[in-house]
Amino acid sequence: MAIFKELNVLSTYEVAAEDEARPINPAKAREILATRKPEWLKIRPPSGENYTKIKGMLRERNLHTVCEEAHCPNVAECWAGGTATFMIGGDTCTRACRFCAIKTARRPPPLDPSEPAHVAESVATLGLKYVVLTSVDRDDMADGGANHFAETIRGIKRLNPKIIVEALVPDFQGDVNAIRTIVESGLDVYAHNVETTKRLQYRVRDPRAGYLQSLSTLRAAKNIAREMKVPLVTKTSIMLGLGETKPELLEAFADLREFDIDVLTLGQYLRPSMNHLPVDSFYTPEEYVALGEEAKTYGFLYVASGAMVRSSYKAGEFFIQGMIEKRRGEDSWN
Repeated sequence: MAIFKELNVLSTYEVAAEDEARPINPAKAREILATRKPEWLKIRPPSGENYTKIKGMLRERNLHTVCEEAHCPNVAECWAGGTATFMIGGDTCTRACRFCAIKTARRPPPLDPSEPAHVAESVATLGLKYVVLTSVDRDDMADGGANHFAETIRGIKRLNPKIIVEALVPDFQGDVNAIRTIVESGLDVYAHNVETTKRLQYRVRDPRAGYLQSLSTLRAAKNIAREMKVPLVTKTSIMLGLGETKPELLEAFADLREFDIDVLTLGQYLRPSMNHLPVDSFYTPEEYVALGEEAKTYGFLYVASGAMVRSSYKAGEFFIQGMIEKRRGEDSWN
């Protein structure tokens, strides 16, 4: 059954019927969806001079990117364009969300104390004007890795005070002190993903994560920035194709705005492996446009909606960059 009756979402039934000219059982349909993608989701393999250069630099400095660790479909485009999203705190997460390809462990290896400096130097080498940082969850640490994250941001800003830093951070288990540490580091965009609608949270995310906890994390960051009288953009992302309904999405849009979140990205969930959650449905490009337009009516500063859009992808980067530079000139804050 398609997600929205009023939209042409490619459903498991339709895929099965198209492949075998008859309905098949749901398990077989899900398997087809896991391996067969619509034309608009087919991507070229990574290649090119910049791709090779960035990969070599990352290996030399023992750095990680979410581009590789999370099997991001945009790695070819981003690396060919000379940009990458740096993943700090190691390559092993303490949580096990059912959509995520990053490896997990209860006690990951210790943090690399040289990582903040290496990331800052790499960002400077690439000559970026806008950089995205993300990290694994580090529930094994008292501060959730917040100080390590903040040190990385400060290092980047020291080498280039004008650079715009977006940090896609964990929820820090709702620890306001950890959130404050990140905000006080001087970042420009505080991002944290709710990932899916309220009903699907437990099915999709690690049990330690939660819808309200994620919303509260973003609102706490905005409130701290207001106290400090510094500008801060808040941002989140929702994956589509996990079984959500349209009313649930509209409820999520309203909730995000109630918690004062500025920027929203909507993108297609793609199953990393057969061990992860199956894709329930694929949305067409036209449906992404329609959903994006509807989301804008809720008052977001910016909405990026598309099959290949990812929270740490360049979606909205130029809009956000322009907005932040304008605010810097006006010396204003949210």
